[in-house]
Amino acid sequence: MSHINRRQRGGRNKEGVMKLKKLKWAPLLICMMALAALTSACGIQSEITIGTQTYTETKIIAEMYKALIEDQTDLKVDIIPDLASSSLVINAMKRNDVQMATLYTGEIFNNHFPISGTKDRAKVLKEAQDGFQEHFGFTWMNPLGFENTYAFTVRKDLAEANGYTKISDVKKDMDRMKLGVDTTWLERSTDGYPAFSKAYDIKFGQVFPMEISLVYSAVANEQVDIVLAYSTDSRLKAYQLQTLQDDQQFFPPYDASPVLRSDLLKKHPEIQDTIAPLIGHLDADTMISLNYQVDIEKKSEREVAIAYLKEQGLLKS
Repeated sequence: MSHINRRQRGGRNKEGVMKLKKLKWAPLLICMMALAALTSACGIQSEITIGTQTYTETKIIAEMYKALIEDQTDLKVDIIPDLASSSLVINAMKRNDVQMATLYTGEIFNNHFPISGTKDRAKVLKEAQDGFQEHFGFTWMNPLGFENTYAFTVRKDLAEANGYTKISDVKKDMDRMKLGVDTTWLERSTDGYPAFSKAYDIKFGQVFPMEISLVYSAVANEQVDIVLAYSTDSRLKAYQLQTLQDDQQFFPPYDASPVLRSDLLKKHPEIQDTIAPLIGHLDADTMISLNYQVDIEKKSEREVAIAYLKEQGLLKS
């Protein structure tokens, strides 16, 4: 199984849990699409519909797209949230139910079209841009500036005391370290713990399988010393955790980019210009902070998105 297939199975563990959520939200999605069709028949169709996955950052970024487009063009934008997986988003875009979304470059490993299998960040981006244009008619813009992938994570005090900045740094202490990790990753042979151990020559003293949602509190409370987390999760900030650089590039890249139907851009090329200021502008720390405001401080995605755009001087009105 490829590295990326964890997004299908566990997909930020997001898309693993998503099968249940998919069932939960499917009726809502059907109703929303039916409503879109009805409003279209009445001549009041929004001109762009943005689809989001279930996790927070895709919703915040969708609100940014909406705010920028409506601020700088005459177009109206709707958002359909909580599409259960990236595959559902892509299929909705293929049907033209959705015209825009945020997708991650590692998506190419989900067998959409032939790929080289490289993990080189720039090459994976190019394969995403070329492949989705050729096979789907999508324009895959350059990355927003962050990736959301697996990240080995420790407490900041432990990192500072032992000089941990990258995964290889923990090798000297591996025998006495306790690892907390998503159960599914632990069991996978080709892209899980066995392959990781071989690539890094690292085998931790004790390993504790657990639900991915529990790893953050487990490492913060010193029940374990190191965990496998997600690189833009708000709990990294909530628990003052530090991610370690994947210095041997074991995990494939997951750079986030705006993706649009190319026929939409042909009809409204001005959309690309309105979104362009976000390209390369959102780094991982910024995205963690924005996720934190929604997940922990309980602000709405729209409130956080608008505040950020105003702070950056990106809204004209």
